[in-house]
Amino acid sequence: RMKAGEFKEGEAVLRAKIDLSSSNMNLRDPVLYRIMHAHHHNTGDAWCIYPMYDFAHPLEDALEHITHSLCTLEFENHRPLYDWFIENCPVPSKPRQIEFARLNLTYTVMSKRKLLQLVQEGRVSGWSDPRLPTISGLRRRGYPPEAVVHFCKRVGITKFNGTTDVALLEFDIRDFLNNSAPRRMAVLDPVKVLLENWSAEPLTSVSVANHPQNPEMGERRIPISNEVWIEREDFMEVPEKKFFRLGPDRHVRLKGGHIIRCTGFEKDAEGNITLIRAEILPGTVGADSPEGVVCKAAIHWVDVATGSDAEVRIYDRLFTEENPDDADGGFLSVINPDSLKIITAKIEPDLAGVAPGFSCQFDRTGYFVADSEDHQ
Repeated sequence: RMKAGEFKEGEAVLRAKIDLSSSNMNLRDPVLYRIMHAHHHNTGDAWCIYPMYDFAHPLEDALEHITHSLCTLEFENHRPLYDWFIENCPVPSKPRQIEFARLNLTYTVMSKRKLLQLVQEGRVSGWSDPRLPTISGLRRRGYPPEAVVHFCKRVGITKFNGTTDVALLEFDIRDFLNNSAPRRMAVLDPVKVLLENWSAEPLTSVSVANHPQNPEMGERRIPISNEVWIEREDFMEVPEKKFFRLGPDRHVRLKGGHIIRCTGFEKDAEGNITLIRAEILPGTVGADSPEGVVCKAAIHWVDVATGSDAEVRIYDRLFTEENPDDADGGFLSVINPDSLKIITAKIEPDLAGVAPGFSCQFDRTGYFVADSEDHQ
């Protein structure tokens, strides 16, 4: 009669007669089928009764000849019911349910229900948002599969419900990328340097190693001219004691190129540096500093004439609290408003033409990947 649709939702259920006095609530005559007058995406309106998870789970495992059904710890007290259905139903095999602690990471949520809420409410761009702990999110962020597998093996399987520091995952990611990712140059906060005596030893390009510890990756030629972009933080008008980069009358090496000396700079009305004037020291490409010249740092740069603009997305942790689920106002109350920063950076010519998914290290900055969805 339930199957025929004679009852409204909630008017009737089908129960398994087991033991109402059992200390395990799951064995107190659990519901097997309930009524749902809802359109199904596969079967349409052919059915109005649907099995409960605890009933469907063991039967599906048995019908598919699953040997071991791995569940998280919240299903541990469901195992006696799982075993009861296997023993009392005509099934072709006898699978076992085994429980383990779920993988919880700091500064994120792992619950599918909460991840769905983040997606549906537009708090992230979708299931593949690089801030989410989804497979598509990790892939889009450029995490090597080998690093994720290594992390999971290192953390191991346990029966203890704990939380793993996400810094351990990030360490494994950096460790793998450090060995495999080629180096490229990109300037995220650019200020222009004008090399005023460029004619003293003009170059059209310089040679730079693709990986400092892996000569097998070879070298590449990078165009250079009398104007280059450098990071704004690589110049100080009044250098601090342990600041070894560029400042008035100070020297620094352009990676792969000359040692240069700052001869002056210009500022706008707000006091921001708008232009740095410098001169090259001829004969210093690939050579040590001349006697009497103090040069303790090499900085990355991008040629003004041949470099390209690129949208760069800098991701931080999605939540400001280590355990978002423990926040007084709920996990949504501790979403990090600065978890995504979008900037326009200057990149070397080689980067403009890489394929989606290409991973590299921006020299002295960090690891980046060409977006698998938006990179053009």
